[in-house]
Amino acid sequence: RSVNIVAFGNERDGFSEDSQQPSLIWSYLGRSALISQIDSSLAAGHTRNPVFTEYQACVFGSVRLEVHDCPVWDIFDSDWYTSRSLIGGADIIVIKYSVNDKTSFQELKDSYVPMIKKALNHCSVPVIISAIGARKNGVPCTCPLCTSDRRSCVTTSEGVQLAKELGATYLELHTLNDFYIQKYFGGVLEYFMIQSLNQKSSEKMKKRKKTQKCHRVQPPQLEQPEKMPILKGEASHYDADLHNLLCCCQCVDVAFYPEDFSTVVEAHKIILCSVSHLFMLLFGVKSPADICDASIVRTAQSLFVVETGDDFPLAPHGLPCIPPLRVVVKDSIFCSCLPDILHFIYSGAFQWERLEEDIKKKLKDPEKTEHVLEKVKCILKTPGKLNTVKDCRSHQIKRLYNTSLRLFFNTPVLADVIFKIQGATVPAHRAVLVARCEVMAAMFNGNYLEANSILVPVYGVSKDTFLSFLEYLYTDSCCPASILQAMSLLICAEMYQVMRLQHICELYIITQLQSMPSRELASTSLSIVSLLKKAKFHNSDCLSTWLLHFIATNYLIFSQKPEFQDLS
Repeated sequence: RSVNIVAFGNERDGFSEDSQQPSLIWSYLGRSALISQIDSSLAAGHTRNPVFTEYQACVFGSVRLEVHDCPVWDIFDSDWYTSRSLIGGADIIVIKYSVNDKTSFQELKDSYVPMIKKALNHCSVPVIISAIGARKNGVPCTCPLCTSDRRSCVTTSEGVQLAKELGATYLELHTLNDFYIQKYFGGVLEYFMIQSLNQKSSEKMKKRKKTQKCHRVQPPQLEQPEKMPILKGEASHYDADLHNLLCCCQCVDVAFYPEDFSTVVEAHKIILCSVSHLFMLLFGVKSPADICDASIVRTAQSLFVVETGDDFPLAPHGLPCIPPLRVVVKDSIFCSCLPDILHFIYSGAFQWERLEEDIKKKLKDPEKTEHVLEKVKCILKTPGKLNTVKDCRSHQIKRLYNTSLRLFFNTPVLADVIFKIQGATVPAHRAVLVARCEVMAAMFNGNYLEANSILVPVYGVSKDTFLSFLEYLYTDSCCPASILQAMSLLICAEMYQVMRLQHICELYIITQLQSMPSRELASTSLSIVSLLKKAKFHNSDCLSTWLLHFIATNYLIFSQKPEFQDLS
């Protein structure tokens, strides 16, 4: 027996200085008398995956408790399949927000509540909305004309209205002390745990009775297919792919030198520009007028200078006939730390504490360390925003690549390869393609025609499908519009051997078919047998096994369809 709880949202407001304050979920697990055998080894999961933290424990003696705490709402934008899987497997959902962070609450209400309602899809999963904190501006005025109070904190009526939209239970926790954690929040949570366990026991008993009553001849019975890797929690290797690109030095187009030209550090413009407006300025992607931030312009001029002389030493790994752009680093201390800074950027730019430790060990001088870190903060700075240490902490910084690389998807900016498909052209960047796809890495770096060509033809796939494929390589996410589009994308993923994308498409197809009512399944023009044939032909063993089991499970429906005769 088990209970699965999924928590979304951040209980800390954006202005809080207490970054060490324990979360609501961790406070409950640590204080509740009903919780035992807490496995905190997974609590450090955010060092590998900043999206959510996983806890395991026992409740009511022997009942297994699994908790996924997701403080960052971006999971719904960047990781559709993970968020859908988490909600689909949840017995209880907890939504948290700070009453003093009106901006985050408004974003939750406008952007993410509709997504949660769609994912729940009329499921009877209990939802608890927890409004946390004491309002800093006292009791807000309820007069419709007084809007000043409402801008700074979230009122009780707004929280209650949100709860009504989701059919949720609304709680206000003014502080995370023993009363609010154990008796108030804990009491409601434990009530829903008991309800969930009772419901599971009832469903199990009904299923057993139904099985005992059913003695008629059954259609072909197949074993339940094994769960696909993506359902088992297959980890994304997006950050690792881009970090490996730095280590292998393929497709480099920029080389950094100290003023004495004694060493060289190679990198990729597209990766650097995806995280920094300063590098966009340096490489001509943006002009000083576009940046509108004098501090970024000053830092770029004081740190770097682009060299154009022919007698300058060349880096060894550049593309044929296209030598890397040569940049001199004028700050010798910063230049000595540049390899560590690039590793930080290529690893996803969220492990700030690790970068601090690496630079401290290398320089062994607090003043020099602070000098370099300030330069890094300016490089990562967004124009027009204050540059504070708090903005760089790992638990608050967002994953950069899957949102920022999207800016360069299907645009000619910094593009060094053009795909020709169905009479149209699609610009792309070799560095991203080589990092994310082994087939393209071999194509662009081996003894193939594409290695030295700017224009590369693509056959056997439509333009829209290929664009969706490239979008996954750039952003690590995909959202097919239909089952047929997902199958086309699966075929493209198999062609280029991107297995994780293939598994995501399999999951989408299975999820859509599972949610289809029997009446719609009987009337649909979609051929499940045709999907089965394509899945077998393109080596999608997981999907083909599941589809065969799906046809056997719905035997009475599919046996009446004409395409059923095509099955041997």
